[in-house]
Amino acid sequence: MGTENLSLVVGSYDDPATASEDYQALRSGQDSGGYEIIGAVVLVRDKDGKVQVKEHGDKSVGHGAAWGAGAGVVVGLFAPPLLAATAVGAGIGAILGKIKKNRDEKKLGVDADEYLAPGTSAIVAVVDDRWADRVEKALERADKRISKAIDADDYEKLRKAIEESADDVVEQLNS
Repeated sequence: MGTENLSLVVGSYDDPATASEDYQALRSGQDSGGYEIIGAVVLVRDKDGKVQVKEHGDKSVGHGAAWGAGAGVVVGLFAPPLLAATAVGAGIGAILGKIKKNRDEKKLGVDADEYLAPGTSAIVAVVDDRWADRVEKALERADKRISKAIDADDYEKLRKAIEESADDVVEQLNS
């Protein structure tokens, strides 16, 4: 699967159980061949604002460090400050700064506070843009949905930086 034209698809949920159910339906749609997902996570933000990765997966990698690194890329593209709060390493920090600057300048990305307010959940998926409409429709029970273009170069650089420090990222994401 190429990564030339990517979209970030986000569905916001008031109920974490509904987000989990839609996530399973999203994965089922991929398994049945309806679309391909590069990476996806379910994020839960508690009333105090702490964010947890509840479910994640990436068809291109297995379990362990690479699985967590895939979740890290999705989180970093959705909300660079969320990953910056847990990620270590100068390479990741520099790339997250560049992603944030690109998002601000080009109006790319999604407002994390709008789609993951305290006490809510969100499904965040990175997909080739040809699948964005299908993936967005698969999040049928979301209170709101959006898909936005993301910079494929940002995706590749962040993926590489996270892979280089995957053990640290996984430890932080899973803590």
